[in-house]
Amino acid sequence: MQNTGLVLEGGGMRGAFTAGVLHFFMEQNIQIPYVIGVSAGACQGSSYVSRQIGRNHKVTIQYSTHPEYISVKRFLRSRELFGMDFIFDKLPNELVPFDLKTFHKEERKFVVGTTDCLTGEPVYFEKAQYKQKEDIYTILRASSSLPFMAPEISYDGKYLLDGGIADPLPIKKSEQDGNQKNVVILTRNEGYFKKKPLLSWAIKRKYGHYEGLIRSILNRHEVYNSTVRYLEEQEEKGNVFIIRPMEKLEVGRIERNPAKLDKLYQHGYVEAERRYAELLEFL
Repeated sequence: MQNTGLVLEGGGMRGAFTAGVLHFFMEQNIQIPYVIGVSAGACQGSSYVSRQIGRNHKVTIQYSTHPEYISVKRFLRSRELFGMDFIFDKLPNELVPFDLKTFHKEERKFVVGTTDCLTGEPVYFEKAQYKQKEDIYTILRASSSLPFMAPEISYDGKYLLDGGIADPLPIKKSEQDGNQKNVVILTRNEGYFKKKPLLSWAIKRKYGHYEGLIRSILNRHEVYNSTVRYLEEQEEKGNVFIIRPMEKLEVGRIERNPAKLDKLYQHGYVEAERRYAELLEFL
């Protein structure tokens, strides 16, 4: 599996699909040496690197109904829909402990994509470069901070937001880092194409001081769609192996129904299991 990457799309609670796929990977001891993700994909990928099988199910599904996880009241009060302190502090440090020691001991590379608010360009953080081991929580938080739903995160002299804005499917970064083959887990079904964002005036009004960020948000659909086409072309050439939902999802970015989330998790697991022989051949 040398020079092989694992690329993980975001998508909020749709990441339950990715979690199911990674559960199967861990059961089969499929340990890909390079992992890159954005937003929810990065969060799911961190537990894969720390080898904590089942942790993603607890964090994404079992706690989905917790009042501190997603709150419309909090959003109306402080413009924060997801409980970021709860998700990136209380959960990993108290309720569902993250194995920080194993995560950093692993030789595999783990890269998280974020978006620089000033330039609108992607900024990537590799775990070997962290100033402190606990920085993983801040970086994952930055990568998961959606515009309008969470405040910008200050880290390493930059103001950062969701990694899926600038580089929603970071295949090119994986290739630049030397990976000739890539396994890509998408959270959208085949045939999905992202539409142009609505309410561009609201985006400009909210983030008028961040011209680069505005540009990236308004162009995100074009970047996403062209990258999907590129992935499919590379798949035909045998350079990419795509695992994605087989049907249009009933789960949205902020889904809280545990039954729906668990169904999507199981869908990811079963799809990985179904493609297992193909995947082994690819690897």
